Amino acid sequence: MYIFKPDTHQLQAIAKQNREKYNKAAPFPHIYLDDVFPEPALETILEEFPTTKQAHWQQFNNNKEVKLAAKNEQDFGDFTRHFIHILNSRPFIDFLETLTGISGLLPDPYLEGGGLHMIKRGGMLKVHADFNKHPVTGLDRRLNVLIYLNKEWEESYGGHLELWDKDMEKSMVKILPVYNRMAIFSTTSHSYHGHPDPLMCPENRTRKSIALYYYTNGRPAEEVTASHSTIFKLRKEDVKSNLKQTLRDWVPPVLLRTFTR
Repeated sequence: MYIFKPDTHQLQAIAKQNREKYNKAAPFPHIYLDDVFPEPALETILEEFPTTKQAHWQQFNNNKEVKLAAKNEQDFGDFTRHFIHILNSRPFIDFLETLTGISGLLPDPYLEGGGLHMIKRGGMLKVHADFNKHPVTGLDRRLNVLIYLNKEWEESYGGHLELWDKDMEKSMVKILPVYNRMAIFSTTSHSYHGHPDPLMCPENRTRKSIALYYYTNGRPAEEVTASHSTIFKLRKEDVKSNLKQTLRDWVPPVLLRTFTR
């Protein structure tokens, strides 16, 4: 099996070079970095990536999220498990702390909400802020790391990670989930993000990613809010779409035609 050993000096150099950019980014601290990981590492993960029949995928299928998620390490290949363990170890955490300025980061051995994610054509994840407390440890969620595994991913396929402003007025950043791209962003009760439009990739393609989350014991006073689960937010177009659907469900067709002329 290929053994992944991160170059700690290279990681620190990348972190120091980008930490100002990270912390000054809008609408909240974030960055995406390309080709951080060696090609053989991600190639091996793709080879091991389980199909829908090879893992105990948790299926989400509602008006807020249509996706698959796997967090049970027994469903991962040997190298994928090794890779995730490395990213939850000190060398990579040192990189994240230098990049973000957040000290005392702790990994999540439970992979709560994380692990492997897969989205099929038509899938989506509406704009939201993540749960802010770990359901087992009670630690404060501070950082999301998303690693994309999608080769030859075209712009027209969609699936962009969108970062929205606090007032939900507009998407300020759109990150295409291309192969060997890592997105990192700070998580608060107002770090609204998602990929809200249905995926338009071919039927034989899926949007694959690794999701890892990092925590601290406590957080800055200005970020403290009551414990909450995932907070979904509506875009303006979502509000209009929901209103139209409500009208179709409850207004007689003859009246609906009159109102929508």
